[in-house]
Amino acid sequence: MFRHAIHSVIHLYIMKKENDEKIPYRNRSHSGWWITSVIMRFEYYDEDKNDLKRKCKVWDNLTLIEANDRDEAYDKAIECGKVGENEAWDEDTGRRGRWQFEGLGLLLPVYDNLENGAEVLWTEHEDISVEESMALVLPKLQLGCFDDNPNE
Repeated sequence: MFRHAIHSVIHLYIMKKENDEKIPYRNRSHSGWWITSVIMRFEYYDEDKNDLKRKCKVWDNLTLIEANDRDEAYDKAIECGKVGENEAWDEDTGRRGRWQFEGLGLLLPVYDNLENGAEVLWTEHEDISVEESMALVLPKLQLGCFDDNPNE
């Protein structure tokens, strides 16, 4: 019995190692962290659900997930979205509705350990001009965390 249990554990370890080797480096997280984009849409109860062109409010929530591999990260990200589904209302109009989980827009490994200065997400801009590169930079007071406008 004990010998069989050890054999089973060794077999599972070898299978996991073989599967890990098939997964490209770029799709593995050595830090144990993943970043996901959880897409949530607000839907009023009185809307025409058949009109897919109707305007709506959508939140694209970037969320950190701790997981051993991409499948576990995916499952946890889906669970985050489902937990976010809840009833709400528009305070201005009193219309009632609910936040609906649409799905994931992104799931990527975080390569660096989470600490000050860790890179968690990046975008490559190929073949752009120096002028376009400079336009990506915002002055301090235009960065989102410095916008203290109460209307937002």
